[in-house]
Amino acid sequence: MFISLWEFFYGHFFRFWMKWLLRHMTGKCELQRIFDTYVGAQRTHRIENSLTYSKNKVLQQATHVVESEVDKCVEDIMKEKNINPEKDSSFRICMRTCLLQITGYKQLYLDVESVRKRPYDSDNLQHEELLLKLWNLLMPTKKLKARISKQWADIGFQGDDPKTDFRGMGILGLINLVYFSENYTSEAHQILSRSNHPKLGYSYAIVGINLTEMAYSLLKSEALKFHLYNFVPGIPTMEHFHQFYCEY
Repeated sequence: MFISLWEFFYGHFFRFWMKWLLRHMTGKCELQRIFDTYVGAQRTHRIENSLTYSKNKVLQQATHVVESEVDKCVEDIMKEKNINPEKDSSFRICMRTCLLQITGYKQLYLDVESVRKRPYDSDNLQHEELLLKLWNLLMPTKKLKARISKQWADIGFQGDDPKTDFRGMGILGLINLVYFSENYTSEAHQILSRSNHPKLGYSYAIVGINLTEMAYSLLKSEALKFHLYNFVPGIPTMEHFHQFYCEY
């Protein structure tokens, strides 16, 4: 209750007067002060909040622009806030970077969600080839005798047909498994070997799919923002999501 009241009064009264006072004391707008004070994820996060809660429509809409409109959006913001590029030469570059990160994160979520919603289709040749690629990466010296086989248990699937294990994360779960196995092959073989321990073993593929779900949940809840804002100086992509999955 108290927190809700504070947020209401801060958003509608205190924030406005605080910004007005600081503007007259420093001669700079809130966006400029953030750029002067913060770096990395903290900077981008504070810029995002400043734009989101602004009463200025140009600033509000800035967090939803597409990549092709970012440069124009930066110019519009500078015009709205009366920022002289000769006096503040770094503002344009800093704002452009932040907007690319902010809007890129939103687009990344949409891209990941689109792949996650795509179910594994055994009639889809690309899906089938990707599944067989996973087997060949993990079991290069052992031939798969049949598409429907108990051999799939050797790499941690629950049944004779792996497609049933991709229901929750769709094709995204398989893509992540293949990405890790292809780019971190040595590590994948070590983890798979440990998964077969008689007492401490686990289902390699199922654990991998569960990790996909955890990475997706962090992305969806925006908990992944600080990581990507810190390590991606531009637009975060599916490649960055796969990398996070592997490091996670």
